Amino acid sequence: MNSHHDLPGLAAAAEIRVDPWGIPHIKAESLDDLFFAQGFNAARDRLWQIDLGRKRGLGRLAASFGPGFLEQDKAARAFLYRGDMAAEWAAYGEDAQRICTRFAAGINAYVDAALAGDAPLPPEFALTGTRPERWDPEDVVRIRTHALTRNALSEILRAQVLARSGAAADLLRKNLEPPVDAGEAGAPLEEIPLAALDLFRLAVAPVTFPEARMDCPLEEAGRWRQVDELEGVVADASWTGSNNWAISAARTATGRPIMAGDPHRAHGLPSLRYLVHLTAPGLDVIGAGEPSMPGISMGHNGHGAFTQTIFGTDQEDVYVYEMDADGRYLGPDGWTGILREEATFEIAGHAPQTHAMDYTVHGPVLLRDAAHGRLYALRSVWFEPGACAYFGGLTTMRAKSPAAFREGLRRFATPSLNHLWADVDGAIAWQPAGMAPVRRNWTGLLPARGDGSNEWDGFHPLEALPHVENPAKGFLHSANEWNLPEDFDQSETQIGFEWLEKGRATRIEAVLSADEAHSLAASRALQTDVVSLPNLRLAALAAGLPEDTPGRALLAGWDGAMTIDSAPALLCEWWFAKHLKAGLFALVAPDTPPALFAPGDVEGIVTLLETPDAQFGPDPVAARDALLARTLAAAYASAQAAFGADPAGWEWGALHHALFPHPLSRLDASLDIGPLPKPGSGTTVMHAAYRATDFRVIGGASVRFVLDVGDWDNSVCINAPGQSGDPGSPHYRDLTGPWSRGDYVPFLYSDAAVEAVVETRIALRPAPAAGPTPGPTPHPEA
Repeated sequence: MNSHHDLPGLAAAAEIRVDPWGIPHIKAESLDDLFFAQGFNAARDRLWQIDLGRKRGLGRLAASFGPGFLEQDKAARAFLYRGDMAAEWAAYGEDAQRICTRFAAGINAYVDAALAGDAPLPPEFALTGTRPERWDPEDVVRIRTHALTRNALSEILRAQVLARSGAAADLLRKNLEPPVDAGEAGAPLEEIPLAALDLFRLAVAPVTFPEARMDCPLEEAGRWRQVDELEGVVADASWTGSNNWAISAARTATGRPIMAGDPHRAHGLPSLRYLVHLTAPGLDVIGAGEPSMPGISMGHNGHGAFTQTIFGTDQEDVYVYEMDADGRYLGPDGWTGILREEATFEIAGHAPQTHAMDYTVHGPVLLRDAAHGRLYALRSVWFEPGACAYFGGLTTMRAKSPAAFREGLRRFATPSLNHLWADVDGAIAWQPAGMAPVRRNWTGLLPARGDGSNEWDGFHPLEALPHVENPAKGFLHSANEWNLPEDFDQSETQIGFEWLEKGRATRIEAVLSADEAHSLAASRALQTDVVSLPNLRLAALAAGLPEDTPGRALLAGWDGAMTIDSAPALLCEWWFAKHLKAGLFALVAPDTPPALFAPGDVEGIVTLLETPDAQFGPDPVAARDALLARTLAAAYASAQAAFGADPAGWEWGALHHALFPHPLSRLDASLDIGPLPKPGSGTTVMHAAYRATDFRVIGGASVRFVLDVGDWDNSVCINAPGQSGDPGSPHYRDLTGPWSRGDYVPFLYSDAAVEAVVETRIALRPAPAAGPTPGPTPHPEA
């Protein structure tokens, strides 16, 4: 299928070739035109998604959808980058502003064409009676609330649990590695309110469209200050992770390095990630990024491959201040007045409103606690120049050596990541990077004093972080585990203490260590591996119970594989999610509401069960065994009631399912994709974290790829549910089935390989502008 567009602002002809799997291969004669074409293509495939993301991030939802969205707009505006734009652009490199200018111009070219009737407008705009908006270059980088940082939520929750049940119980909510005393908070623990989280939660929440919100009158706009449940936001933060590994040529069957990556995030429709191939003089990269941003952040450039996983740097702090009767706060410079900025909010169907946005020297005000005379605010790396999430990829995607890649990571501020590199010369390397605040005298694990006694002293330089190149064992990997070297001294360079459980990393290490001739097929199998090591540990605990314990026999001898047809997998997760966690929390922390623990730290919970201590009472082992037996029997009985008396008919996939709900499915249910049975769990390499209420998969890898470094056309990938966000596109849902089964599609790179399979060809041609337009000036090349 062929089509064309005549576009003002394009200097020379460009082309978008779409392969059978919806991956666009974009070619242009200059980098200026390439990023223009990438912006046009992003709008072509994902206009509803990127327009909604921009409106959410800039606080412009109410302008399109009405008063029910005003409170979320106010929250989002509080966390926008407000600093100097010259410093912001400079932080990303000499051509960052130019690239964003061209990318935004490409988006606008498609918006103009769609509004003129010359290009399709996604149906969501008709369903909501709205229109897409045009972009400014700054819109690409100023939005921060889609980024991943840590650990403001955890600081408040830790204070709540510590006040009620103590430090040992809090490890069941969030384990600390290495073990550390959280220290003192900036206020009495029992007086730190959960309400201090409300503004932050609202700012980072996805946009929802319930009928009552869409029909909300202006006088009831304040009802929508909370659009999420605490558990949902905390669960998303707790399960967000990724896997990656780089295998040296000496340990592969091909004699070339292999790179694998599968970034994990909350699932959405469309997918958060977008696969794209960008080719122009001086640049030829293919990989994944976010559709609202130019370039890619993971993939390869024909010389080196690069992937990333979350690295546990603590990048934010909640500050607590004394507040006087005049509303001043005690800050680093003494008693200080709150900085108040007026912001105007457009509201569909109503006159604009002006609202005050309040800030301390550290960041936006989260809460005024008049009852205790305190003020809460947030300091985050979000507010530093250069902290737009993943935008450092503009530099790293152009690197052609480990040294250049590492140097480029100085520009990669957020999120904090484990970066892996593998190249055609045989080098592999690991380098964590991201803004890491220097805290001289506190852990960052509890809300801190805002009076100047707990201040950031700049950021740790890249050289202070660990680095490994070409290790003797022949491979590198990461899976969000605590992976700082044993001799790394956090008293000298404090990074953070909150990491994800180690089960995935342990499994990856074991598989790679045992494979001295690793193949591309082996990497695919490992990415889709469904053995849960924490569940094997639980099964081993069950084996120690009396033989007549209901459910014990079903778990005996189980291999821990979370396959779709597995009855033991269903019982083990049903036991853990529905009975064991709740029983443990009630036993060791009866004074703490269970919701404060949700979803629970797998490592902290399993470790306590394996090594019961005084929290269980005078006879910890006996109390532990009684808890295990009681909850396993209850789980077995309730599973029989839910799934049938005979466990031979139980299947994990009948319970554990992937559903991609569209934000507007209330208006058109046909927009949803699924449900599909899904193997794996939140503790398997094939990450498939679920919500405990209905076992629906809420997070994991949508994008996966395995790269044959040096013979790039052998590479494979997948993106779920599909590449396109247009419900009318054949690529809206076509990858969902293969993704759920653990299958892949080709990830072609060479021009000949791409040309051989092109399914859709879109020609972009220059059109005369309304007036004289200067030609492009030379563009800095990599």
